[in-house]
Amino acid sequence: MRGAATLALVVALVLAGPAAAADYTGPLIDAHSHLPDATAIDAYVAAMKRHNVRKVVLLGVGGVQPDEAEWIDAAVKKYPDLVTAGVRVPDPENMAAAGQLDVELARTKARVMGEVHIREMSRKIERDPSSPAFMQILELSAQRGVPIVIHDELTPAAAASLEAALAAHRQAIIVLAHAGGAKPTGLERLLARNANLRIDLSGMHFQRAPSLAKEKGRLDPAWKALIAKMPARFMMGIDVWAVRLFEPSMLDRLMTWTRRVLGELPPDVAERVAWKNASDLYHLD
Repeated sequence: MRGAATLALVVALVLAGPAAAADYTGPLIDAHSHLPDATAIDAYVAAMKRHNVRKVVLLGVGGVQPDEAEWIDAAVKKYPDLVTAGVRVPDPENMAAAGQLDVELARTKARVMGEVHIREMSRKIERDPSSPAFMQILELSAQRGVPIVIHDELTPAAAASLEAALAAHRQAIIVLAHAGGAKPTGLERLLARNANLRIDLSGMHFQRAPSLAKEKGRLDPAWKALIAKMPARFMMGIDVWAVRLFEPSMLDRLMTWTRRVLGELPPDVAERVAWKNASDLYHLD
């Protein structure tokens, strides 16, 4: 009977699958988020304090919100220890943009530029990252050592254009937001060939597609393998923007999901993706 009971226990454990990983419990940096209005930052900071989020990097959304610079500046002034801001790039095709950005970087001492919308089909945006105007911005990025975050929904042609830009300015660090919507296999090849490419995993949560994992599901195995293989190249971002995402209960769900997904990575990898890579790249400490 003892043998039968033991066998039954083994079968039950096998059918149950692997034990769930413990949630990541260390600090977090949200390397990519936005504001929808002047007051949303208060709810976000309250959630940061509940979930041990050390910093949030607030980025622009490509000229859609005329007042967002004021909202972001006010958020930094109100919560200087928790909020850092990127320099907005409303029109990357303007030949005067690089000069304007240079002035703004000197004024603000910002450590990141963006988010620059290169290719976003929902907004009918399709720009060439190897255009002369954007090449000047990348040259400025290289000269000042300030990375630039881009939204670029990758297709084979878009990936080729991005790679041309990366190759032309090896000292400029480009951060591909939302992993470019790419599959891990294609992204791995792009990362292997371009040491100046980084990935932020912002917006890849259960409220959007493609996602790293469902709200209660396991981290996608292909993403898990790639992140573990190249841990220095990835950063976690939550990417809130829509007003509904600033509801306290939704922020709690998003941050709980983030910790659960990070908990499936090896501890040293989780720590790098959770905060160390963003801290190092954007000089946040």
